[in-house]
Amino acid sequence: MVAIGVALSSALILSLFFTPVLIHVLTKRNFGQFIRQDGPTGHYTKRGTPTMGGIVIIGATTVAWILAHLVSGRMPGFSAFLLMFLFIGAGLIGFIDDYIKISKQRSLGLHPSAKIIGQLSIGTIFTLLALHHPNADGITAASFHISVVRDTVITLDSWGLIIGFILIIAWLNFLVAAWSNGVNLTDGLDGLATGASLFSFGAYTAVSLWQWYQNCPTADDSVLQACYEVRDPRDLAIISAAIVGACFGFLWWNTSPAQIFMGDTGSLALGGAFAGLSILSRTEFLAVIIGGLFVVIVMSDVIQIGVFKLTRKRVFRMAPLHHHFELKGWPEVTIVVRFWIIAGLFAVLGIALFYAEWVVRAL
Repeated sequence: MVAIGVALSSALILSLFFTPVLIHVLTKRNFGQFIRQDGPTGHYTKRGTPTMGGIVIIGATTVAWILAHLVSGRMPGFSAFLLMFLFIGAGLIGFIDDYIKISKQRSLGLHPSAKIIGQLSIGTIFTLLALHHPNADGITAASFHISVVRDTVITLDSWGLIIGFILIIAWLNFLVAAWSNGVNLTDGLDGLATGASLFSFGAYTAVSLWQWYQNCPTADDSVLQACYEVRDPRDLAIISAAIVGACFGFLWWNTSPAQIFMGDTGSLALGGAFAGLSILSRTEFLAVIIGGLFVVIVMSDVIQIGVFKLTRKRVFRMAPLHHHFELKGWPEVTIVVRFWIIAGLFAVLGIALFYAEWVVRAL
């Protein structure tokens, strides 16, 4: 618990005090946000606002993670290195994307194919490493099983190892890309993605912490049937808590009127970390509930595009969903706060379902 507290508090302090330093550096270099012309007209006033604030979120999380382990005197587990690889790797793709946008003064950064190749490379390396190197108890960081609250009986290697590897690589890459793009689409209003991430990663801090207390090698005989075969849950809780702290500190400067945006640097990193947590904690489908706001926003975009291609009519005034409410005349702060409430409700529901499943098994 001490390590988790250190991770959260140190990340918060680092993010809170180093974000204005980054704002100063980015402003001095004219690294400002480029606003798309087909977006809500109210966003034109945000042109030139410093972006790439995800640098602080990634940096504060990384330093806090290291400090937490120095204080506890324990080396990070293998799962922690995998999660940080996915977090920083996805953030690097976002950084390149942001840099191209700024240097070329356009709303499009990396070519879509280049971004997909980058995400596939990171996701595939993550997958291959996660399926190897079991610990002393024979548990790997990820598994071939599809998971809901824990691994189910559905396994992707039932048709053979080669087909299983192809399927698991495709499945985990899909999760990484889906969650990265989900957070990226949500990052359209001041503080929206940052605040939503607080709830989602806060929920995963609680989930990972509980898995640590109920880990199979250390579980009490009375609840052995409800224990979790998750590798390094304590490490997952530390990183998740550090991300919560980093988002808290960053939100001080990112809330309306935002003095800095996280950019793709931050949104892709947070999406990658969320996907990694869902995979490594064996809660891939529970993540759909915990990160429910991201799912709703992605689905609004999918529905808008799909219906328009079929009927040439729009379901929403503009997608993603938060822009629809902007065009309906809702104030930006009202939209953000109400979406935060929705994100919080999804996170609480996810934790409730997770705990309810454990109670049923433990009875």
